[in-house]
Amino acid sequence: MSLRFFNTLTLSLQPFAPAEGRTVRMYTCGPTVYDFAHIGNFRTFIFFDLLRRWLRASGYELSHVMNITDVDDKIIRNAMAQQKSMADYTAVYTQAFLDDSKMLRLESAEKLVRATEHIPEMAAAIETLTEKGFTYETDGSIYFRIAKFPEYGKLSHNDFSGNRSGARVDSDTYEKDDARDFVLWKAPKEGEPFWDTKVGPGRPGWHIECSVMAIEYLGETLDIHAGGVDLTFPHHENEIAQSESLTGKPFARFWLHAEFLLVDGQKMSKSLGNFYTLRDILERGHPAETVRYLLAAVPYRKGLNFTFEGLKSAATAIDRLRNYELRLKTEKFPPGTDAALLGRTERAGTEFRDALDDDLNTAEALAAVFEYIRETNTAMDAGGFQAGNTQYALEFLRQFDAVFDVLRPAEKEDSLSDAQVDEKIAERTHAKKARDFKRADAIRQELDAQGIILEDTKDGVRWKRK
Repeated sequence: MSLRFFNTLTLSLQPFAPAEGRTVRMYTCGPTVYDFAHIGNFRTFIFFDLLRRWLRASGYELSHVMNITDVDDKIIRNAMAQQKSMADYTAVYTQAFLDDSKMLRLESAEKLVRATEHIPEMAAAIETLTEKGFTYETDGSIYFRIAKFPEYGKLSHNDFSGNRSGARVDSDTYEKDDARDFVLWKAPKEGEPFWDTKVGPGRPGWHIECSVMAIEYLGETLDIHAGGVDLTFPHHENEIAQSESLTGKPFARFWLHAEFLLVDGQKMSKSLGNFYTLRDILERGHPAETVRYLLAAVPYRKGLNFTFEGLKSAATAIDRLRNYELRLKTEKFPPGTDAALLGRTERAGTEFRDALDDDLNTAEALAAVFEYIRETNTAMDAGGFQAGNTQYALEFLRQFDAVFDVLRPAEKEDSLSDAQVDEKIAERTHAKKARDFKRADAIRQELDAQGIILEDTKDGVRWKRK
C-alpha cells in the first residue's frame, strides 16, 4: 500500500509524495504561549510527531517548520496584567512547552520560529498585498478584503459569497462561524507594545504570521500544512487567502487536521474541573509515556475521549509490550529458526506498515502489534519459538517503537543506570550463593525502591523498570 492522507482541501484520501525529490516541506501550527499547553493541544502535537516519524520511516527527509505564536491579544493582556514585557512573559511558557514536549518524546521541527522575530517580513508582505489591491485601512489598522479572493471558503467548504462587504473582525479569533474581512495589521492601543514598520506602528494579526514564516522557510507551495481541526476556519482559511494572493500559487498541497479531544465525554473546560495540563497528569503519578500512548492510540481524525481509566489501560498495554521485549531478550529458546514464525513476523510488519500508510491508522497498527505478540507468546509457551526467530521479533518491535516510542521507561534524574542495576544483581546473586539471604533481600528492596523489578527465572534474573 502506498502512503495516503486525507486531504481536508479535497475531502478525499489521496496518495502522498513530496512535490519535489525526497524532502517533505511541512508546516505545523505550534503553541500560542500565553499559558501551559493542555492535553488537547498535545493530542495535536503528538499527531505531528507520529506524522514526522512515519514520513521518515517511509524514506522521506523532512524540512519541518513549527511556529511559536508569542504575540496575540491574550499574551498582551496577560503580560500587561502582570506588568511584564511580552518577551519575559512568553519565555516562561515557551520553555514549559519545550520541556513538556521533551517529556512526551516529541521530535523537534527542523526550524522552530517565533512570530516576534519576523515582524519586518510580515510588514513587507502586507505592503505587497496592499500594492495588489487586497487590503484597506481603517483607523490605522489594515484589513484583508476577502471579496477580492473568490476561492475563500475552499478549505472549510463553506459558501461565503454572500458575506457583507466591510464587516470586520479585529480579534485574533472569530466569535462565530461567519466570514469577515480579517485584520492583517493592528493599530496600537494605548499602553500596548507595538513595532514601527513600513506599514505604520502596530503589530501583526495572528493569521499573517503563519503565512509569512511558512513561505520564508519552505517556499510558496508547501507539501503539508497540519494543525488542529479548530484551526480549519478561520485561521487556515485566512492563511490560504493571504498566501495565494501574495504568490498566485497554491499555498499547500495537503491539509491535515487532528480532531478534538474530550475529557470524560465533555469538552475540556476549567469551569468543569476537567482541564488538564501534562504537569497535572504527571503529578497524579502517571508516566509521560502512558499519556503519549493514549493520545497516539486513536487515529488523528477520530475524536479522542480522555479518561484516567484510559490512562490505566495505556499503562497495561505498555507493560505488555515491555514484558514481551524482556522475554525476547532474556529467555533461552531452543536452537534453530521456525520458518512459519518468520512468515508471521513478516506479515505483522506488513500489516503494521499498511495501517500507518492508510492515513496514520494507529489503532490498526497497534492491533497488528498486539495480535503478533499474542500469537508468538503462545508459541513460546508451547516451545515452538526458536532462538533464530528472536532477532526478527525484536526488529519488528524496533520498527513499532521508532514511531510510538513507549518501550523505554522515563528515567528519573537520580535513577540507577543499567550498568549499576546489573552490578547490584550480580552482588545479590553472589550473596545468595553465599547463603547471605538477608543481604540478598536488602538488595532486592533497594532496587525496588529505585523502581527496579526483579524476576527470578530458570534462565536467570530478569529485571525491568516500573
